[in-house]
Amino acid sequence: MFLTVIAVLAISVSPAQMKPAQLPALKKQAINDIDSKKDVYKKIALQIWDFAEVGYKEHKSSALLQQTLQQNGFKVEAGVAGIPTAFVATYGNGEPVIGILAEFDALPGLSQDSVPVKKIVEGKNAGQACGHHLFGTASTAAGIEIKHLMEEHHLAGTIKVFGTPAEEGGSGKVYMVRAGLFDGVDAVLHWHPGDKNAVMYGSSLANISAKFRFNGLSAHAAASPDKGRSALDAVEAMDNMVNMMREHIPSDTRIHYVITNGGSAPNVVPDFAESYYYVRSPSKDNVRQIFGRIVKAGEGAALGTETKMDYEITGGVYDLLVNQPLAQTMQNNLVQVGGVLYSADETGFAQKIQSSFAYKPAAIESVASITPLNSTSTLSGSTDVADVSWAVPTVGLSAATWVAGTPAHSWQAVACGGTDIGIKGMMVAAKTIALTAIDMLSDKKLLDKAKEEFNKSRGPGFVYKALLGDRKPALNYRD
Repeated sequence: MFLTVIAVLAISVSPAQMKPAQLPALKKQAINDIDSKKDVYKKIALQIWDFAEVGYKEHKSSALLQQTLQQNGFKVEAGVAGIPTAFVATYGNGEPVIGILAEFDALPGLSQDSVPVKKIVEGKNAGQACGHHLFGTASTAAGIEIKHLMEEHHLAGTIKVFGTPAEEGGSGKVYMVRAGLFDGVDAVLHWHPGDKNAVMYGSSLANISAKFRFNGLSAHAAASPDKGRSALDAVEAMDNMVNMMREHIPSDTRIHYVITNGGSAPNVVPDFAESYYYVRSPSKDNVRQIFGRIVKAGEGAALGTETKMDYEITGGVYDLLVNQPLAQTMQNNLVQVGGVLYSADETGFAQKIQSSFAYKPAAIESVASITPLNSTSTLSGSTDVADVSWAVPTVGLSAATWVAGTPAHSWQAVACGGTDIGIKGMMVAAKTIALTAIDMLSDKKLLDKAKEEFNKSRGPGFVYKALLGDRKPALNYRD
């Protein structure tokens, strides 16, 4: 899946005063500046990789990025939107206002060393299996570089870096959108680790996640089972009904669940049990409807087992809005930056990683190429960046931080992210975001076109309503 930080820039000169002839020199400077600080950003990324903090628990990771931005001249507001690890870092004033998203949360149960064989790190449960340590660091690097260029060349605008926690199921950005933190922002830039270099030109799956909790009556499972009412029976009955429901939902819908609590001992009738559900669909409206059917399955299971059921929606995200003018601009810059080249040692690492796959991998060299901007397919995952894209014109890319063919949320992704393979892809992302921000600062017509398409895509009379309702941030959803 898809973390996050945003940066905003400002100065005293009108963007129109930046002449087109200046752009190549500014972009070349940005590339060189970011390359010169590779070791600095590598150290930050690997620190966050080592922290491996899960959603809403990313205290050290968030603090490190905040400190880095403060040391580079940003004003940081921490603990925004009721989330202790969320922040907004701002530089400049005036228009345009450009945002950069940065994520930093890890995934539970994916501890892995930075080696090409499966090796759990003792004493560590979580791992950066979606590369958010790279995400947050590259976004911070891009924001700092744009601030530097604005300051040196007297460019007008504001840059805001949004530190967005708990992308992995916690919907951190949704609360930030709901709190109005993106109001007044002209455009937002983001990226995500992956196994290829490509501008995101397809939508994503809307998603609602919830925990269903059943309460029954405990009893001795052998001596007096008639006196018990099994909460585990209710969970299993619900799961069976939902599994039968799969035949009667759109084929592009995805439902997955885990039983997070099924009791403690076989000879005790469980008086509490819990299952954790995700439902995804290309349409936010379909997600709402199908989730309602899942709730009915839970209610039916409780009725049939004489237990009580309640549920808590822990996350909910929209489907992503694509913005063609911004995507084309980012594509041009990604082509200019280019892809990733491996050393001989990195190629050996990649081959070893690929030998662990249960399928034929892509060519290792493919990480050097740039995917053409021609895909309109829906992304297979969900991201809270989608809610941002319904609040402000948004554009993002994927950069090859993993060996070709590596799936997200895997130990192989964690391993790659702890090496220079991940760092090289991170640098591609940082430079591409910086170059695209330069275009946004210099070309008012680009932002006007982006806003025009954005309004058309949302439709007349659109009013944002979060899929997770008005609940407070689920700060303990990983407990």
